[in-house]
Amino acid sequence: MEVYGQIIINIVRRQEAIIGPVAVEQAEHIPHLKLDWTNKQVEIEGDPIPVIDNLVHAYSRLFGKISVEVSKEAAVSLLHQLHPNRLPHSLE
Repeated sequence: MEVYGQIIINIVRRQEAIIGPVAVEQAEHIPHLKLDWTNKQVEIEGDPIPVIDNLVHAYSRLFGKISVEVSKEAAVSLLHQLHPNRLPHSLE
């Protein structure tokens, strides 16, 4: 799985540990993101950066700034694999 997909899996997994199944439900409503949570697989249609940003913003709308921090922590171990110009803005 490519790094952006791994980032999404990590974010959803971490959010799910805190807020439960609502995390998966929110991810399933993100445009251009197809989530198979049973198999922990994602498919991103198009540019993955806005997809990740939309996911983080969806959690933020529901649970505030702490959700953004949780998302950043979930992704931090993978961000070094991305070119600095290709980092999702919500994870900077």
